Amino acid sequence: MLTVYGDLRSGNCLKVKWILDYLGLVYDWRETDVTTGVTRTPDFLALNPSGQVPLVVLEDGRPLAQSNAIVLHFAEGTPLVPSDAYERARMFEWLFWEQYSHEPYIAVVRFQRLLGGKSREEIEGRLVERGHAALARMEAALTHSRWLAGDTPSMADLALVAYTRVAHEGDFDLSVYPAVQHWIVRVEQAFAIG
Repeated sequence: MLTVYGDLRSGNCLKVKWILDYLGLVYDWRETDVTTGVTRTPDFLALNPSGQVPLVVLEDGRPLAQSNAIVLHFAEGTPLVPSDAYERARMFEWLFWEQYSHEPYIAVVRFQRLLGGKSREEIEGRLVERGHAALARMEAALTHSRWLAGDTPSMADLALVAYTRVAHEGDFDLSVYPAVQHWIVRVEQAFAIG
């Protein structure tokens, strides 16, 4: 059976849970609170030297880390990975962008507010500014398209909805991004995310 080490407060971990649930795969979820240091133990580091979740241990014992690598592994051969080379490349473009230009701002601000207990004033202004820039980039793209890559939902949508849908927990006002708000609803419906 698949084993998943993840923290349900983490959008990166939820991506993995959502794709496994969507595909109807059976797995053993091991709730892993990243604030306790458990991901820095020798046993965990033997599986993932980066000391991060999510981490999946495949049925044959091989470990796989990094949320977007994991979701792509499971989505391979499904319509969630576009068959058209250009649309597939666009999906990858959004996946790479998510980890470099979205998650480091939206997720970090949310983490600092929600789990770190920082006030709005204590959050570094650059993080908030770049978080809004990421949301504005998505708003511009989604004003002209229902999905981020192609005419149907893809792994780009699943990956980016994880932290976008809870951006308000980092004090990002999504009401100024109506196309993003409508897209969140579409993605949640497409992947049966509650």
